[in-house]
Amino acid sequence: MAGGKTRRRARRRKPGGLILHVNSGLSPEKKLLVRGGIILALVATVIAVFWFDREGLKDNLDDHISFSDILYFTAVTITTVGYGDIVPVTDTARLIDAFAVTPIRIFIWFIFLGTAYEFVVQKIVEDFRMSRIQQNLRDHVVLCGFGHSAMIAAREMIAKGHPDDAVVAIDVSEERVRAAADAGFIGLLGDATSEELLTLACVEKAKAVLVNTRRDDTNILVILTVRHLSSSTRIVASIRDEENIKLARLSGADLVVTPTRIGGYLLADAVASQHATPFLCDLMSAGGHMVMTERPAGPEDIGRTMAHVSSGVVVHVHSNGREIPFIDRERYVIREGDRLLMICPSSRHKPEPG
Repeated sequence: MAGGKTRRRARRRKPGGLILHVNSGLSPEKKLLVRGGIILALVATVIAVFWFDREGLKDNLDDHISFSDILYFTAVTITTVGYGDIVPVTDTARLIDAFAVTPIRIFIWFIFLGTAYEFVVQKIVEDFRMSRIQQNLRDHVVLCGFGHSAMIAAREMIAKGHPDDAVVAIDVSEERVRAAADAGFIGLLGDATSEELLTLACVEKAKAVLVNTRRDDTNILVILTVRHLSSSTRIVASIRDEENIKLARLSGADLVVTPTRIGGYLLADAVASQHATPFLCDLMSAGGHMVMTERPAGPEDIGRTMAHVSSGVVVHVHSNGREIPFIDRERYVIREGDRLLMICPSSRHKPEPG
């Protein structure tokens, strides 16, 4: 977000989806300068037209058309004041006013009205809308980078029960932000490394921030910025190069995912096994027959070994900083405060009673 200057523009795409355009490319000062230049060029065009056709104009005061009269007549014509002291009297002058000057006059008024709306009325409305959105954003998930992987992650979260209006997608590509809004999410168009943009996304109140831009160095900068804004928000980062994993963790990422490593494992399993890779993919998907879940140990689990938990297969236990592997399932007794990583039947595929 260059210079820390932003312009916000909201547009409803469908129920639940919202695009918030942040940093439209030109600062307000540059926009005003460009539009002022266009207006000056149009006014100069009208002055030139009237000057070269000054014989078709009549000054009712002194019957003489000077250059100052042309400037005056241009001003009153464009502003539609029309005092009547200078008037077109020939057919050519009237046709020029009707078919050349009138469209320019209308276009100039459109620029004035559009500028007033964009910089005054729309800003008031959208600032109010933004404040309402920020008030409702809590325990949401922020996706920094909304590529194909992030879209899949968002769909999986929704399938697992996360509300779609509590997902904020940030990307520099307007096409990807539109895709997020079409999916029912809140889309922010801008650079995810911007502290101001991340503040708009309320990362300090977020349940988690998923960092998945196209470059590792950008991901690390996003991690640093998010961690600067919030010391408690969970950060999950996607890192492509192995050498950057440690740097991402040192930057503040709570968990680092390496897509290339995961993809390599799945490819290797596919060589020796026909069914292992499809099962693992099914296990990771919310729509699969089996799902991987993590939950705290309940009263019914405490005092039992991992093997005797009845609600599913406990494959791993996190216990007060210790990691209990599956190989200890017959020996380890679950304690209060443990977190269980389990494989359970998906609710979509559970057989109905009777």
